[in-house]
Amino acid sequence: MTKEYVSKHKFSDIRVPIENDNVSICRDDNVCIKCGRCKAVCTESIGVCGKYNLLKTDDTAVCINCGQCVKACPVGAIKIVEEWRLVAELIKDKNKVVIVNTAPSVRVAIGDEFGLPAGTFVQGKLVALLRKLGFKYVLDTNFGADMTIVEEASELIERLKSKQNLPQFTSCCPAWVKYVETFHPDMMANLSTCKSPIGMMGSTIKTYFASAMKLNPSDIVNVAITPCTAKKFEIRRPELNDAGNHYDNSQMRDTDYVITTRELVAWAKQEGIDFNLLEDSNYDNIMGNASGAGYIFGNSGGVMEASMRTAHYLITGKEPNTKLLNLQDVRGLRNVKEAVVKIADMELKVAVVYGTRYADELLNEIKKGNAPYDFIEVMACPGGCIGGGGQPKEDIAGLTARMNSIYNMDDNLNLRCSATNPDIVELYDNFYGKALSPKAEEMLHTSYTNRSEILTRSNYQQQEVKMSNADNARQGETKWVCKICGYEHFGASAPSECPICGVDATRFTKQ
Repeated sequence: MTKEYVSKHKFSDIRVPIENDNVSICRDDNVCIKCGRCKAVCTESIGVCGKYNLLKTDDTAVCINCGQCVKACPVGAIKIVEEWRLVAELIKDKNKVVIVNTAPSVRVAIGDEFGLPAGTFVQGKLVALLRKLGFKYVLDTNFGADMTIVEEASELIERLKSKQNLPQFTSCCPAWVKYVETFHPDMMANLSTCKSPIGMMGSTIKTYFASAMKLNPSDIVNVAITPCTAKKFEIRRPELNDAGNHYDNSQMRDTDYVITTRELVAWAKQEGIDFNLLEDSNYDNIMGNASGAGYIFGNSGGVMEASMRTAHYLITGKEPNTKLLNLQDVRGLRNVKEAVVKIADMELKVAVVYGTRYADELLNEIKKGNAPYDFIEVMACPGGCIGGGGQPKEDIAGLTARMNSIYNMDDNLNLRCSATNPDIVELYDNFYGKALSPKAEEMLHTSYTNRSEILTRSNYQQQEVKMSNADNARQGETKWVCKICGYEHFGASAPSECPICGVDATRFTKQ
């Protein structure tokens, strides 16, 4: 007789464990074929599986909500937790003003699901689709990206002056932020305090935009269309309620719902909309105009490049030079990229990483003193947001096409620096004052939470399970072996359910 730990997460040696209350992803056990691909991507690229022990977490799974397991699953057993139906019902409510804003990489991925060549830039049709679905206002999250860059580049300059909390890490990727909070809380001070573009859009929509459009903020339902399943977790963080704090309304969230690219496709098809026949439409004027720097946020390296453009402008007072407008060293699909950027008399050593497993390796080198960087961009997903967990599935060629499409758009714009976007200038002149002002700090910056406690909980009481072996086999009884976990049972028939992994009697073989 032996004691054996029994996990509520069946087959966790094969597949990634998922909690029932996960706001981003879920799994249909009736569909799962236990192929192990979800665990492979979580281990090899994301670096979460294998980095903690279920026994020590009270059998609570650690998830950073990136959704890469959704894309790895070959049979659709792991799914995105959908919110589009809730939004569709709210649009019908005449007392609500439902506003939507779209992330950079959605416009180069959604066309894949409507038969268009990979990476086709369909911004006009995307806006038209959202108007047809009934959204009152359609705004561009690229505008929020410009806000993020103005604040983040200003923050970097202040840190360089004080030589405090360097290197500065980007904070746009909520999966990366949660990874730091969980596995490297000692590095939280290095995270930029800037909200992500969606975070900044949310608080600004319900204050500045509401005032400009004479809307009651309490009537606004703010929806973000994203490539990212982790955004569903991000918008529910208790810190992202600054508009509510501003109005002393504890029920108000900055962003109310997140719909991924794949959800939007499902919604359009449910409504019978022929995406390819839609006539192009434009974003609304307020919070709908962005620089090329905002567009390239969708690519790995884009946040870094955008930041360097604005840092150059803020330090020198001049538009970024040709090299900073085409910072080739941080572009492409390598997991780790680095560059030395010269601005005035400063040389900044910067790095770009995608895949939190690779970021983990870099963090360990930084702690050893072997990686003296000033600024580091990290994204969890392959190629950055273009390969997000909420995007249509793609291969390397598809990722490359999406990346090139975004850079081509940036190349063709006259406005390529966030700090010189006239609408951003107007926003600061009329509302925030200046970057890092008290009002900007209140509405556009955030704080972080040490989540490492989950890794070391020790009050879990192991369940006792009678594991049979040669010593407890009774004379003349048949041996039954679970084909999934190897549990051995002795008796006239197989058990109705395996006490280890929970499968039924049909999954036992007689020996």
